[in-house]
Amino acid sequence: MNLANKITVARICMIPLFMLAFQQYLSWMVEQLEFLHYINQYGFYGAIAIFVIASATDKLDGYIARKNNQITNFGKLLDPLADKLLVSAALIMMVQQHMIPSWIAVLIIGREIMVSGIRILAAAKGVALAADKHGKVKLVLQVAAITAVLLGNFPFSYLTNFPIDLTIMILAVALTTCSGYKYMKNNYRALQLEL
Repeated sequence: MNLANKITVARICMIPLFMLAFQQYLSWMVEQLEFLHYINQYGFYGAIAIFVIASATDKLDGYIARKNNQITNFGKLLDPLADKLLVSAALIMMVQQHMIPSWIAVLIIGREIMVSGIRILAAAKGVALAADKHGKVKLVLQVAAITAVLLGNFPFSYLTNFPIDLTIMILAVALTTCSGYKYMKNNYRALQLEL
């Protein structure tokens, strides 16, 4: 396994850590395990840091793969999957904490499942589909939106009462939906599959 793929695997391994840090634990659990008290108090900040670091590794593994000519079919499949798992975990945790409405998570995760289905069909035909440019822009906007919501509209809240974090999230949902449609249209043609 090359360095770029190891970084991608590390990103996947950060997801459970993000979820553990994000979670609020019940009082009886905190009484049994004292470190959970610290997670309840400070874990949310750790979760934000883990999410930002994990998101940043997406650029890092891509850069290393291109620079060292280490682009592999395994990496083409694993890298987008790691992104989808990270974003999906963040959205589910945010819905659980009532930070975003559930329809946002359903639309974004639904799109990711649909794209993954297309990739599975492609893999069955011996074709590895890499993420397109719209998918990469979509991911950047999703990460920015999730980070803004996690930060509670900070630092924008000092400048305006306008919910910039939710506005970025709505834009991310719109771009996610549009890019999903384009991906489906382009790759169904490429794979010569019938709808």
